[in-house]
Amino acid sequence: MSTTVRPLVDPFIGSLCRVVWQWVRREIHAAVVAAGYDDLNPAHVAVFRNPGPEGVRPSDLADDMQITKQSVNELLGYLERHGYIVRAPDPTDSRSRRIRLTETGLELQAVVWRAAETAERKASAVIGDDRMRDLRKSLAEIVAHLDIGGEPHAPTP
Repeated sequence: MSTTVRPLVDPFIGSLCRVVWQWVRREIHAAVVAAGYDDLNPAHVAVFRNPGPEGVRPSDLADDMQITKQSVNELLGYLERHGYIVRAPDPTDSRSRRIRLTETGLELQAVVWRAAETAERKASAVIGDDRMRDLRKSLAEIVAHLDIGGEPHAPTP
């Protein structure tokens, strides 16, 4: 006997958030390329999302990005070879490293954050400023109640 899975008529919030997130990532990458950083793909650019990688251990970045440590180290190796970051010794743990942004990395991060802000303004133009404030507040409430172990990336209302 076979079972047929019927598609949902209305997508769940996770699906809707994913679509918006993917659009924001495309907007950010396009802005990064337009600013002259044409040596980076979207995965490299994702390293610079808010709050950024400055001072973060590579293993923590891998956890945050939900990718393997090997994958994050490949991304970081590329970024290091191209002058965006350095991996410096961790002053509190001699076995670990911390990510430090170079001047070029700081400039790139500023481009990424401005592009994210621009994408948010575009979305706000679609639904209006009041509804955008309500959306941000609602998402912040959800984040505040999630069991995510003191997630440092929670937005403030």
